[in-house]
Amino acid sequence: MSTSNSGYDILAGHPGHLTPDQETDLERFKQNLSSAGLYKPGDESTPPSHDDAVLLRFLRARKFDVQKAQKQFSDAEAWRKENDIENLYANFDPEEFESAKRFYPRWTGRRDKQGVPVYVYRLAALSGPVLKELQAVPQERRRQRITALWEFMTRFTTPLCTYLPHPGDPPVPIVAVNSIIDFADCSIGTLWSLRSHLQQASTMATANYPETLHTVAVVNAPSYFGTVWGWIKNWFDEGTRNKIHVLGSDPGPTLLKLIDVENLPKIYGGQLDFKFEDEPNLDEDARKIIGDSVPKGPCLFVDGKVVIPERTK
Repeated sequence: MSTSNSGYDILAGHPGHLTPDQETDLERFKQNLSSAGLYKPGDESTPPSHDDAVLLRFLRARKFDVQKAQKQFSDAEAWRKENDIENLYANFDPEEFESAKRFYPRWTGRRDKQGVPVYVYRLAALSGPVLKELQAVPQERRRQRITALWEFMTRFTTPLCTYLPHPGDPPVPIVAVNSIIDFADCSIGTLWSLRSHLQQASTMATANYPETLHTVAVVNAPSYFGTVWGWIKNWFDEGTRNKIHVLGSDPGPTLLKLIDVENLPKIYGGQLDFKFEDEPNLDEDARKIIGDSVPKGPCLFVDGKVVIPERTK
């Protein structure tokens, strides 16, 4: 595992930054999906059913192997239909939605130097009564909570960050997050108790939300991390494994290469007032667009505006 993401180019394989072969692969992918009834091209009055940024996530996940990408895309669309994801998200209880954020990575409200949203996950926060509460949730409802939060990430957080100023000529759509996974004060017993919870989230994301992890920084890695890595490495595909970087107990020098000091939480060497339990601490650009705080419950960010999905039940 690397301790730097200097070899990872955020622009490669994204809209506006494709090689000629990748352009050809994207067009062939669209044609194949259209023939299979999985994609509808847009016209002057109607946008396409899926934009290029989404389609390219699947192609990057499968190293631009069009047939493999089509299989994963088809499976993901079937999963969405089978589980009625649109209605699940639109009708998710706002109070439960907000409560569920305690069990999963949370957006700090800030972005890294490339404009990618920075998330934090403090595993020790899931111990004691919180762990008991999590374990009392039926597996199916836990899956639905994970799904709702991934929908929030891909349909609110990353579209908002795409809309906000960020580098690139042209700026690339933001489709992934930069996650800081904090092992501080997390015993191996707690982690063992969380293994099914973490595996469920990782497996579902890899299958149905590919290429939504830009970088994963493991901080405060304990002495037993090598053992843990042996448990969990097969939860991720090769591309995701290559984005996981172990930084130890002094992550600041490395993280500050990726994240400006004012956008990095103080506990990790920056200046931002943010703890895992906090609501997003939005930067000035985000506040200008959505106000002082992120709306509660399921929401979307579409064409520069916050949209509350229409409840159908």
